[in-house]
Amino acid sequence: MAEQRQIIAPRDIALACALLTRLPVPVDGDFAARRGAGAAWAYPLAGLLVALIAGGIGWAALWLGLSPGLAAGLVLTGQVVMTGAMHEDGLADSADGLWGGWTRERRLEIMKDSRIGSYGVLAMVLALGLRWNALIALGAGFLPALLVAALLSRAVIVVEMAALPNARDGGMSRSIGRPRAVTVGLAVLLAAGLSLAMIGWTALLLLAIAGLVAFGCAMIARVKIGGQTGDILGATQQVSEIAILAAATVLLP
Repeated sequence: MAEQRQIIAPRDIALACALLTRLPVPVDGDFAARRGAGAAWAYPLAGLLVALIAGGIGWAALWLGLSPGLAAGLVLTGQVVMTGAMHEDGLADSADGLWGGWTRERRLEIMKDSRIGSYGVLAMVLALGLRWNALIALGAGFLPALLVAALLSRAVIVVEMAALPNARDGGMSRSIGRPRAVTVGLAVLLAAGLSLAMIGWTALLLLAIAGLVAFGCAMIARVKIGGQTGDILGATQQVSEIAILAAATVLLP
């Protein structure tokens, strides 16, 4: 319990990376179970690490003379490989469940099913296509937008974790728990502060856009299934990232 009350624990970043990525990070399983949502403040840092590596791959591709389209494709490939497509899978499951079922129970049942339906396929194809086109539109200066999108889209899911109850009795989101207000505030401040350092005051506008998108996702989830699940959090991350990248094509030089 004492570890849960800590605002920051030294191993939180490793826990965040172990949960949100497939990077080979050593983690103490017992500590992770005790810490739970206390490590959620570090989720933006896990996203930042993935974006830095994927962005480096894209930058190297452009430096070698590959086309912007190929470079953008390599960035997305790097992100998918490093996260295990966790967020994309959440988007697909959420699309299938929220729009494929007529009752709360049926929607949750569909979301838990490992099979993917037409709504899920379309959601993933459209999401990847939108991200790919946004990266191409951003051109050689895509990296700051990619990093900011990674930070802010992970911060808003921490807010959603705290704001919405768990929609089901089991699942990953339930086992992690709901973060305290101080954890949520730290995640948002960390993501906003790093984003401000990279792109200036435009970061606050992008944060507002991400917040509005996440609020919309939260309201849909609340109405349709009564709260959030791990799939809903993944879907929120994806939709927020798309919104941030799309807005960056207009707001960033």
